[in-house]
Amino acid sequence: MAVRTRRKSMSDINVVPYIDVMLVLLIIFMITAPMLNLGVEVDLPKADAEPLESEQNDEPMVLTVLENGDLYLNAGGEQDAGSGLIDPETLVQTVSAIVRRNPEVQVLVGGDQAVGYGRIYDAMVLLQKAGVQKVGLMSDPLTENPEA
Repeated sequence: MAVRTRRKSMSDINVVPYIDVMLVLLIIFMITAPMLNLGVEVDLPKADAEPLESEQNDEPMVLTVLENGDLYLNAGGEQDAGSGLIDPETLVQTVSAIVRRNPEVQVLVGGDQAVGYGRIYDAMVLLQKAGVQKVGLMSDPLTENPEA
């Protein structure tokens, strides 16, 4: 007579397929993350100006003015400051809070070529109200090819 032995059922989870899926997702995110556009696309004017030397290691704040008057603030290394579309009142409050912590903060204003001087001037007045001492204007460098 043959004795039958019962096999014990396996209660372990096979994690190898989950690890494979996780690695594939990691690769997908590593490839797509640099492709995300985190800024606002503007056509800066071209100028033959030298770049400003920064006394601080932090990235300067960048205020972008679009043709329709929208303001976008990129606060650089500030963790609690927002980045994105901002209204004038919130801009003054946010920038003044940053200036209180760091009075030497540098702010760059970038405007599309089609933006009128008045809109750039209004943005600089808002920065002045916030207490900013150092304001610069952004431009793209001149290219060797004048048709570009």
